[in-house]
Amino acid sequence: MQLNIQQAESFAHMPLAYLRHEYPNHIMHLLNDEQDVLSPRALHPVFYGCYDWHSAVHGYWLLLRCIRRYPELPALADIGAIFDEHFTPELMERETDYFRAPNRTSFERPYGFGWILALDQKLAQSQHPNAPQWHASMKPLTTEIRSRLLGYLSRLSYPIRVGTHYNTAFALALSLDYARHTQDGELETAIVAASLRYYGHDTDYPAHYEPGGDEYISGGLTEALLMTKVLPAGSFQSWFDNYLPRIAEVTQIMQPATVSDRTDPKIAHLDGLNLSRAWCMKHILRHLHADHPARAAIGAAIDRHIAASIDHVVGSHYSGGHWLASFALLALEG
Repeated sequence: MQLNIQQAESFAHMPLAYLRHEYPNHIMHLLNDEQDVLSPRALHPVFYGCYDWHSAVHGYWLLLRCIRRYPELPALADIGAIFDEHFTPELMERETDYFRAPNRTSFERPYGFGWILALDQKLAQSQHPNAPQWHASMKPLTTEIRSRLLGYLSRLSYPIRVGTHYNTAFALALSLDYARHTQDGELETAIVAASLRYYGHDTDYPAHYEPGGDEYISGGLTEALLMTKVLPAGSFQSWFDNYLPRIAEVTQIMQPATVSDRTDPKIAHLDGLNLSRAWCMKHILRHLHADHPARAAIGAAIDRHIAASIDHVVGSHYSGGHWLASFALLALEG
């Protein structure tokens, strides 16, 4: 299944509605004093909607990706208007100031870091006539996040493997794409070195323990996705066969997760898990030899995972609706 223009339009209408939707809002906010008791929009004048900060970031990313894929998208004018409204030097400087305040070293680390760099990359690639000014307005924030990521990798002794926002491999996969697109050799070198240090010698990943009840990322498959980008050509399959040697036999990771309550913000994560697993498997499949014994099983698993959750994206409860379209786009676009 591939993204079509009807799906792109439907997906785009979700962040178009939710990026200005301030409440309900799940704030991850450290207060330094009583003056920090502020509304979401006062704290984050750009990324205040979509329930939480990082979902707002990748909501904008989704819009850019949709109009890059389909420049004739009917929502194009609305997309331009929402960027014009929010991506201004003043508002982006205020977003950056939030990070500069004391005691906020770990805010949105690393998930939000990866999505900011992915958004910056999409702005740099965009053909929209206003994209250069939007991109320029983001520079202070992107520069701050890049610096924070480099510092974090220099201090992080062990990778974080959970299937939620703190997962190291997911953020590094997005950030590595950014580094290579911008020809940022320092950042690329740091990410590759860290990835090899964290994951290069992994074997026998316990895939049968997945999924956890609130995960939207597969710790195992996301690590493998990252390693398709890190390892030299021809080296990935050997690493993968040691890392997930019996993947076709592990039903817990090859079968879609069951979502029992799509109104529950945590349980609804499992739709995202199904979609992000499909995204990871597509990348893995491209790096396996044509005669690899697991190819057919992985290909079938991709289809099952997409089918299990794709129809629950558009029109879903706000618990999933504020973010799932971005993961659906990853699954369909690969």
